[in-house]
Amino acid sequence: MKFKYLIIAFSIIIVIIILVTVLLPLVLVSSAGEITVSFRYITLPLLIFMALLLGGMGLFLFFNYRLLSLLEREDWPALTCYLEQKIYVKGRFSKRNVRLLASSYLVMTDYLSVIKLESKTIQFRPSTVDDNILLFGAARVLSGSHSDAVAFFKTHLEKGKIKAKNEQWVRWYYGFSMLLAGSFNMAKPEFASLAVSSSDALITGLSAYFLDNSIAKYCENPAESRSAAESGRTRVVNALKNLLNWKKETDNMSSDIHVAIIKKYINEAGEWLFK
Repeated sequence: MKFKYLIIAFSIIIVIIILVTVLLPLVLVSSAGEITVSFRYITLPLLIFMALLLGGMGLFLFFNYRLLSLLEREDWPALTCYLEQKIYVKGRFSKRNVRLLASSYLVMTDYLSVIKLESKTIQFRPSTVDDNILLFGAARVLSGSHSDAVAFFKTHLEKGKIKAKNEQWVRWYYGFSMLLAGSFNMAKPEFASLAVSSSDALITGLSAYFLDNSIAKYCENPAESRSAAESGRTRVVNALKNLLNWKKETDNMSSDIHVAIIKKYINEAGEWLFK
């Protein structure tokens, strides 16, 4: 397994550093007194630090071996069973456990289980739901419950407890949910605002794409939508220059499941932006 080899390599590096730390003073200093001082004030603290670091890595591997091995094999059914035991039986509603279980359900297209997980989590650890809004909202979008998705994202935006790094994506998904629900006039201001002000190239490009290719066709005053779309397109083109860089930006974020599930639209947006 790859992670085992990484741990072994890390351990070897630590051992080499410890040996160098111990032997180097012996090579460089010329008297027994200097060796004693060097060992007491330099070598010994470094040895203690390295031993603690190595011990910490060993404990981490020991307690997380099963989880890491399942993740590496991408054995999603086994991983969900493992995490369900952790969460539902042992009551360990940690942010990591909930995020991994929700992601596993989404990979397996088991959207109802994501909603069930959310309802259980909010009883025991509400802050964990706030940290995983995109996962729980994405389940509603993918299941076709677009009106529920609109209400879900709107509620959390109004609560104002969204992490800064997720806020723009939550706003985009709020607009996307309204678009899927056929509320084009309501989706327009959200996408228009993101197209001209978002600091994320993907969000800017996606917003501009939907403004021009969907919203402008069905909403009132389409000229406004196309103007905002063109502004967004210009911002992305100036920032990324070409389609290859757009694809690189996409690849950098492809590990985020809320990005992976809209990959089709991201590819279409890229073709439109740099046509």
